Amino acid sequence: MKQLEVRLPHELEAAEVRRRLDHGLERARTEFGDKVTSLDAAWETDERLKVDLIVMGMSIAGDIDVLAAELVVRLELPMMAGLFAGQIRSGIEERLGGMLQAQA
Repeated sequence: MKQLEVRLPHELEAAEVRRRLDHGLERARTEFGDKVTSLDAAWETDERLKVDLIVMGMSIAGDIDVLAAELVVRLELPMMAGLFAGQIRSGIEERLGGMLQAQA
């Protein structure tokens, strides 16, 4: 397994970050349904979202922590997915970063 951590700055209230994450998960289920066969997410606390997904047959588990000034995404990537860690990081930065910067 390869660990991937991505930190994304934000200037939002925690409740707004949670709302945007929940909305983003719903969009991802629809938008990437052809590649993501399972996407489970549950808030363990107000600050931590636990995610489990299966992408192209590979299981990926992780957490998303909502901190005061940043979002921290930690994923456990299978070795095969680890080969694409750079692309995965870029995708997270683009999608989640854009979501955090967008006007409400």
